[in-house]
Amino acid sequence: MSDTYIPRFYKALEDYCRPGKVLVIYGPRQVGKTTLIKQFLAGCALPYRLDSGDNVLTRTLLSGADFKTIRDYVAGFSVIVIDEAQKIEGIGECLKIMVDQMPDLRIIVSGSSSFELAGQIGEPLTGRKTTLTLFPIAQLELQQTHNLLDLKAALSDYLIYGAYPEVVQCDHQQAKQDAILEITGAYLFKDILELDKIKSSKTLVNLLRLLALQIGSEVSLSELAQQLMLDAKTVKRYLDILEKAFVIYPLHGFSRNLRKEMTKKSKYYFYDVGIRNALIANFNALSLRNDVGALWENFIFMERVKRNAYLKIPVNYYFWRTWNQKEIDLIEERGGALYGYEFKWAPQSVRPIKEWIETYENAYFDVVHRDNYLNFVGSSVVE
Repeated sequence: MSDTYIPRFYKALEDYCRPGKVLVIYGPRQVGKTTLIKQFLAGCALPYRLDSGDNVLTRTLLSGADFKTIRDYVAGFSVIVIDEAQKIEGIGECLKIMVDQMPDLRIIVSGSSSFELAGQIGEPLTGRKTTLTLFPIAQLELQQTHNLLDLKAALSDYLIYGAYPEVVQCDHQQAKQDAILEITGAYLFKDILELDKIKSSKTLVNLLRLLALQIGSEVSLSELAQQLMLDAKTVKRYLDILEKAFVIYPLHGFSRNLRKEMTKKSKYYFYDVGIRNALIANFNALSLRNDVGALWENFIFMERVKRNAYLKIPVNYYFWRTWNQKEIDLIEERGGALYGYEFKWAPQSVRPIKEWIETYENAYFDVVHRDNYLNFVGSSVVE
């Protein structure tokens, strides 16, 4: 494995870590949150305390939100960093006390489950936090250090093995496969199985495998429930947990004309296509696969999500489909306009759908393929 560090978009955490506010860093496991924090601390001239919610003593000290205990805990430090903060019961109230009573303190917390962390700190820290989400390595980040031709040449690896830092740094394909299988098996379900009422990974794996075989397609809750022998409400709850644990990303239908457009079903994409391929045990070369179109759609959509999140571009995401089977893969609603994008693996031109252009004012259309994708997912210019 290469030891070359890949610079991340948030390489200067000091720009976000300010007194009087908590810096919250979300993201899946193994995407580099701890590495990012340690690099920040390595250059920090202020006295700091680095702790983890995995530490039983830390959980005991901070879960009671007792002012005296918290005051003693932070005494002598200017920077407090708590990794896996979602594991500390009542962490939101604890952080609120730190911010309100010790306003000069700089605080960073990170977590790999937005489901719990957001629920615990959301209300107590209203107006008192800055939130960053760290994803698997983005093409936007790789463009800063990679030749564009080399980046395109490695495209098949990103579609097959994904973009977790450990995977990207591997020197050959077998190592990449071993790394993504380890991430999938050892880390993927760790947060999820710790949540209440999730007692077995088998159902979750089966659900994810069903979703993995349907990326790019609309998913029926009732069909999933029938195949898993669960009720639809339970399936919906599991999907919500998987979403908030940064495993899947839902895409809902767009409509302002309900008589012609379909909106009831959603699509689900994986945060990382390597995880998706690991779940179905398919690391075949692209030339041997019949799912390249679906892989491409998942990859490009999530790369676009990463890019827009990092560049702080406010966007609503949808897909568009009519009852007569006219469809656009991605609709972005931003800046008062609608942008439609069709994702095609093979370079080609596609005519805008007549109903789309005629129905909506300020509606645009473009095709993203393997010859032009870097402009779509790597450019800092808002089209």
